[in-house]
Amino acid sequence: METQQKKRILSMIQPTGTFTLGNYLGALKNFVHLQDDYDCVYALADLHAITVRQEPGDFRKNTMSAYALLLAMGIDLEKSIFFIQSQVPEHAQLAWVLNCYTQFGELSRMTQFKDKSQKHADNINAGLFTYPCLMAADILLYQADYVPIGADQKQHLELTRNIAERFNGLYSPTFTVPEPIIPKHGARIMSLQDPTKKMSKSDENVNGFITVLDDPDTILRKFKRAVTDSDAQVRFDPENKPGVSNLMGIYSCATGKTMEEIEAEFQGKGYGDFKPAVAEAVIAELKPIQERYQQIIGDKAYLEQCYKENAPKAQRIARKTLQKVMKKVGYLPL
Repeated sequence: METQQKKRILSMIQPTGTFTLGNYLGALKNFVHLQDDYDCVYALADLHAITVRQEPGDFRKNTMSAYALLLAMGIDLEKSIFFIQSQVPEHAQLAWVLNCYTQFGELSRMTQFKDKSQKHADNINAGLFTYPCLMAADILLYQADYVPIGADQKQHLELTRNIAERFNGLYSPTFTVPEPIIPKHGARIMSLQDPTKKMSKSDENVNGFITVLDDPDTILRKFKRAVTDSDAQVRFDPENKPGVSNLMGIYSCATGKTMEEIEAEFQGKGYGDFKPAVAEAVIAELKPIQERYQQIIGDKAYLEQCYKENAPKAQRIARKTLQKVMKKVGYLPL
């Protein structure tokens, strides 16, 4: 009997510093789950990272660290391709072609460009403006069926779909038009100090975020300082109790318990019991990842072997797509 081919998923993340608990529970943990059901292509989006100035030594170190950390989280190189974007030059080459099939007005409407321009007013570069074309190239090179996205990426994926349909309409079907996928697992994790904002490592208040490599004492201290309310009841109510509801979401992701089960567990107990319990669940969740990370980051030869073997695997797929594109546009073959 012929086995049905798995649908392909592409997901990429920038290697700009240690990932937060929000990155892990909201997206990265899901990378592992997806591997069983899909043909997964994962990458570190280091080309995207330089829209913001990077210190070269730190950038290289962060890239190596991010690669090791994702392996420690469970990316399985027997099941998935996991490469570093800049090591596959087809990304930059297709991005230029797609720049010429994307309208200035479309890029002008991208809200992320407006937001990042305000944050980095001293460096509003052309790469920041055309960033969505490179993102489209990332996805379309691998003929991805699905792209896991958060709310902040919906607009970029819609543009990718528009570019693919436009090119297909002009030259005949070339690109798979990708669909968004909302992961079954994962959650939107908010700041521990301001639960109206997404958890971010760029938060000026270091107590607002937890990194995946934070030690147990730091994790416990930050959770004890987490903003809650004066009600002292562990009840899921995002509108009226955003801080407690955020902690419940974290606890649920770390333990697999439902909100009803969490409410029952802490009935009659206050935040003095609840906050340390959330911290302990997170510490237990992160401990095996941290231990595996220390092993991998300490074995430079193994780490280099992994990313050097995966770049050619990604390039074989990317080159096939790029060659089709170049031929259809009318470029002479190499």
